[in-house]
Amino acid sequence: MTNKIQQLVETAHALVAPGKGILAMDESNPTCGKRLASVDVENSEDNRRAYRELLLTAPGLGDYISGAILYDETLRQSASDGTAFPELARERGIIPGIKVDTGAKDLAGHPGEKVTEGLDGLRERLAEYSDLGARFAKWRAVITIGDGIPSRACLEANAHALARYAALCQEAGLVPIVEPEVLLDGDHSIERCFEITRETQNRVFSQLYRQGVELPGIVLKPSMVLPGKDHSKQTTPERVAEETLRCLRNTVPAAVPGVAFLSGGQSDLEATEHLNLMNKQAKKMQLPWRVTFSYARALQHVALTTWRGDKAKLDDAQQALLHRAKCNSAASRGEYNDRLEHELAA
Repeated sequence: MTNKIQQLVETAHALVAPGKGILAMDESNPTCGKRLASVDVENSEDNRRAYRELLLTAPGLGDYISGAILYDETLRQSASDGTAFPELARERGIIPGIKVDTGAKDLAGHPGEKVTEGLDGLRERLAEYSDLGARFAKWRAVITIGDGIPSRACLEANAHALARYAALCQEAGLVPIVEPEVLLDGDHSIERCFEITRETQNRVFSQLYRQGVELPGIVLKPSMVLPGKDHSKQTTPERVAEETLRCLRNTVPAAVPGVAFLSGGQSDLEATEHLNLMNKQAKKMQLPWRVTFSYARALQHVALTTWRGDKAKLDDAQQALLHRAKCNSAASRGEYNDRLEHELAA
């Protein structure tokens, strides 16, 4: 094994270390603006910087968070004391990462479907991001379930792009987080979601193999298997955990170090409960990869609504973030429960 591959493997394992997960704080400026607007905070560079500093400087966050996915602007910014955000993260034991795709765009000839773009110039951008301190990257593909979709063309286009991105990352010495998200939007059943998620992940791993990606040096960031949010019959958390693990066992090679789930529109508590139940079941299965979290809203939401741009609320907001991080840390071990939720809140 070459030194570069060994470093990739070590970083990938560190990102899914026991009891830790990844904080996704890579919202684009417009998306971050929408979140700030929801709490009546202006979408300015200073406010975005202040909010992201709030997140990264929460005392003890590195006890529960292994890595933080940053946005291009954030990777280049510094905290109020002048410390660059990547260095700030490293000082707290958090590995800095970077979102590198340029967003999902309409797939030509396929109404209602998207393909993620950003491969042009990616080699050069990855080299720059590495120089700025990033040690891993993220690329998100989105798959919509609907009448007659997803099409084979959509699945293949997104899987191919994910694989090419992953190969370029490893060439640059960055661990690729591979994120094929099957959206919660729609009225599909959990059975339909299972079928599409399984097919999506199978195509992704087929393309990763074809592009020569070293699987021990990646992290998979999938969505959970859930009924569409508009489906008439929702299901139990136990069924979600069971179907999601069944899908992983059908698709994810043993060489992958870990699976870090996105929350994908679930509430804070739902995301934590589903993760906990999966890890409880996983203890009986001797799964080859670790199962943890890479949440954005499900970690940040309470902190954001507590802060609301008020410096006097900084400590309370950071404690709210730590609370959710602690809960999900426990869930990644299968040790979360209602009593723990309330104890941590206290």
